[in-house]
Amino acid sequence: MLLVLVLPVMFGALLFEGWTTHEVDAAKTRRDCTTPVPRAVAQGGPVVRLNGGTVQSAAMPARTVALTYDGGPDPVWTPRLLDLLHRHHAHATFFLRGAEAAERPDLVRRIRAEGHEIGSNTYTGAAMGEASPLRAQLELSLTQQALAGSAGINTRLLRMPLTSAVDTMCGPEWRAARDAAAQGYTLVAADRWFRKPARGVIRQYAQNRTAYEETEKLLDDRNVSVKEFTTVTAGAGLPRAERPVSVLERWQGKGLIWAKALGHAFVRIMTWVLVIAGALGVLRLALLVLFARTHVRRLTRFRPGAPRLREVTAPVTVLVPAYNEEAGIESTVRSLLASSHRQLQVIVVDDGSTDRTADLATWIDDPRVQVIRQANAGKAAALNTGLAHARCGIVVMVDADTVFEPDAIHRLIQPLAHAAVGAVSGNTKVGNRRGLLGRWQHLEYVFGFNLDRRMFEVLECMPTVPGAIGAFRLDALMGVGGVSADTLAEDTDLTMALWEAGWRVVYEESAIAWTEVPTSLRQLWRQRYRWCYGTLQAMWKHRRATVEVGPAGRFGRRGLSYLTLFQVALPLLAPVVDVFALYGALFRSPVQSAGVWLAFLVLQLAVAGYALRLDGERVRALWSMPFQLFVYRQLMYLVVIQSVVAFLLGTRLKWQRMHRSGTAAEQIGEQFGRPVAYGSRSLP
Repeated sequence: MLLVLVLPVMFGALLFEGWTTHEVDAAKTRRDCTTPVPRAVAQGGPVVRLNGGTVQSAAMPARTVALTYDGGPDPVWTPRLLDLLHRHHAHATFFLRGAEAAERPDLVRRIRAEGHEIGSNTYTGAAMGEASPLRAQLELSLTQQALAGSAGINTRLLRMPLTSAVDTMCGPEWRAARDAAAQGYTLVAADRWFRKPARGVIRQYAQNRTAYEETEKLLDDRNVSVKEFTTVTAGAGLPRAERPVSVLERWQGKGLIWAKALGHAFVRIMTWVLVIAGALGVLRLALLVLFARTHVRRLTRFRPGAPRLREVTAPVTVLVPAYNEEAGIESTVRSLLASSHRQLQVIVVDDGSTDRTADLATWIDDPRVQVIRQANAGKAAALNTGLAHARCGIVVMVDADTVFEPDAIHRLIQPLAHAAVGAVSGNTKVGNRRGLLGRWQHLEYVFGFNLDRRMFEVLECMPTVPGAIGAFRLDALMGVGGVSADTLAEDTDLTMALWEAGWRVVYEESAIAWTEVPTSLRQLWRQRYRWCYGTLQAMWKHRRATVEVGPAGRFGRRGLSYLTLFQVALPLLAPVVDVFALYGALFRSPVQSAGVWLAFLVLQLAVAGYALRLDGERVRALWSMPFQLFVYRQLMYLVVIQSVVAFLLGTRLKWQRMHRSGTAAEQIGEQFGRPVAYGSRSLP
C-alpha cells in the first residue's frame, strides 16, 4: 500500500517535470513554412486579433516603443532587466513561459508589481504548430494556471514560440495561432529589426545578456524620436491584458506550482542519490574483488598442515532440526553419515511434524543417529533441545533440506583449530538450479552471499553463519545461552551474539553443502521476508556492538554498518531509483541511460564471473543475470521495504516453512554427472 500510494505520485511528478523541462528540447523545432499567413495578417501590424473570420491588426504609434521579452522569468537576467527599466521609468511586456513562472513565482509577482505587462509564451516554449491538439491546449491552460498561482492573474496576450514577425506565423504555426485566437488570445508578433523607432515598433528580445545590453543601449540613447517605452496594450490602445482570477483558480495554480516544485526538488535530490548510490555500488564491487583476492591469499591460515595449527579430528555432534521435512530428511541424514569424518553424533530433532519426518529418520539403521521428538516450539527450541543432548565439543547445525559433500564436515571444523574461532560458516550452494528462478538464486548465493562472506572474514565482521551449514564450539554456544528465540533469523542472532562474547567467526569456502531453494516467487517472497525481518531484529538487538571494543566493536562498526547501508538503506531507495532511471530514459538521453545501465551490468557480470571461478562454478550461468535485474532484483527490494515497514510498525511475524520437493539431491547428480552416494531410499 505504501508503494502504491507513493510511487505513482513520484512518477507523476517526474513525468510532469520531464515533460516541462526536457521533452521541450525535442519540441523546439519547426518545419519550414509551405503555406504563408493570410495577406491581411502579413500586411497588417504585429498585434493581431481574430473576430470570426475578420482580421484586426494594430501597431505601435509613432515614437512609441514596446519592449517585449520572451521566456523566463530568468533568475539572473529578469531582475537586472527590471532594475534597468525601473531606472529609466520605462515599462515593458514580459511573455513568460508557464514552467519557469511556476518555478519562480516571486519574479512573476515583481513584474506585475512594477507595472509591467505579462503575456504568455506557452508553458514550455514548444513549437505549437508541431504539437498535438491536446498538448497545444495544455501549453496554454497550464501557463494560465501558473500565472494564477503566482500573481493571481490570467492573460490574453500570446506570443507564439519560435516566431518573430507576423509572416513567421506561417504553415502549422498559423493554424495553431488561429486556434489560440479563437479562445480569445491576442497574438503579438514583432516588427522587423530595420524598422525605425520613430515610426513606432515592437522590439522582441530573449531574457539574456544580449537583451540587457541592447535594452540599455536603446534606453541610454533615447532621443526626441522616441516619446515613450510602454506595454503592448497601452501602445496599441487595447484593454489591459491581465484579469484577476477567482479563489479557486488561484488555488489550482498554487497546486501546479507545488507540483512543479516537488518534481524539480525530487529530480535534484534523486540525481545526487543516483550518483552516490552508483558510486557506492561500484565501490562495493571493487571492495568485494579486493577482499576476495585477499581472502584467497590467506587460505592457508586455518587449513590442515598450516604452521602451528593442528588438524581437527575431534568428534562432532550434528543437529538437524526438522518440521514436516519428509521430502528431504533422509537425503540429509544419509549425506551426513557418508561423511569422511566418521566420529559423528547425528541428532534429528522433530519439532512436532505432522508428516513422517521422524519415522523416516528413525528407519535409518545407524547407531550414530538419534531422533528426538518434541511438541512444536520453533527452530530455536529444537536446536536447544539438540544442544542439551550433545556429547561432543564441536557442534554442526544443519537444515533438514541440505545435502552435505562427503568431506564437508571435516573441512568445516578445521578453522576451529584456532582457539579464538568460535564459529565457522560453510559454503551453501543451490542444488535445484534448473529453472530460471533457481539460476537466479544460484547466482545470488555465489555472487552475493559467498563473495560477501569472503569480505566479512577479512574484515572480521561475519554477520551470519547460515543455518544450512555452520560449525560451533559447544562451550561458545553455552556461553551465549544457546540459540535465542528473540528473532526470526536465529542464525544471524546467534552469530552476532558470539561476536559480542568475544569470539571470532570465519568462512570455510571448501566446506560445501547443497540446499533446496524456493521454486516459486511466492515461496521465495515468504522465505526472504522472514530472513530480512529477522536480520533487522538481530541488528536492532545487537546495536550496542557499534560502541564496544575488541571483536564485538569491529563487528559492530564494520558488519552492522555494512548491513545498514547496503542491505537496508540502498534497497529502500531502489524503487525510486528505478523510477528515476525510467525518467532518464524517457526525458533525458536514452542512449546515455542505456550506456550507464550496460556499463554497470558489464561490471556486475565481471565480478560475478570472478565469484563463480572462485567457487569452481561454470561461468555460463551468467547468461541469466541480465534478466535477474528486471524481476528478481525488484522482488528482493520489495521484500526489504515490506520488512522495514513491518519492523517499524511492530508487526509480529511467525516462522514460515517452505514447501520442499526433495529434488535437490537428484538434480545435483544430474547436473554434475556423478552419482549421489547418499541418495534417499524409496518411501515405504
